[in-house]
Amino acid sequence: NYSRVPMLNGEGLQILHYEFGQKYEAHFDYFHDRFNTAPEKGGQRLATVLMYLSDVQKGGETVFPHSFPKPDYGALEARGEFWSDCAKRGAAVKPRKGDALLFFSLDENERVDTTSLHAGCPVIEGNKWSATKWMHIHEFGQGTKHARQHKNGKGCVDDDKSCVTWAAAGECEKNPSFMTGPEGACQKSCGHC
Repeated sequence: NYSRVPMLNGEGLQILHYEFGQKYEAHFDYFHDRFNTAPEKGGQRLATVLMYLSDVQKGGETVFPHSFPKPDYGALEARGEFWSDCAKRGAAVKPRKGDALLFFSLDENERVDTTSLHAGCPVIEGNKWSATKWMHIHEFGQGTKHARQHKNGKGCVDDDKSCVTWAAAGECEKNPSFMTGPEGACQKSCGHC
């Protein structure tokens, strides 16, 4: 509810662990290709929630180099706050256990927001644990069912002639990623369309 993006538009969580010196280079969370932005894949990534699962003694900030205006890091450091050189490249957020950072990759007209460029600064002291949730314009992975129902105008289909046998052996429940996931091979035999 905090993002105003429907829950079904979200990907699964990605958990990351960073040790001394580890970082994540500056990048955008939106895609630059048609394959990953196809409606049946949920379309473009709209927003990101970055959840901090641990405190980091020094470093590990999330920085937005294209953001403006930049904070007055000199004044912050004069008050005893430490900010890494990496963080000083733009607006930055310190990782604090229990905090979450929400930012959007697209504006309200679904145009790319270039100020969403961000990086994970190197950990200087301690460890950093985080969980990332990406949210799309449309339901993530839900479009596959619709796409397979209308594939080549033939209606609901399986991608492999062994699907009926696999489904009868219980593979729809045992191996759902392969059988019925976003790229599931056996949508028809598993009754998902």
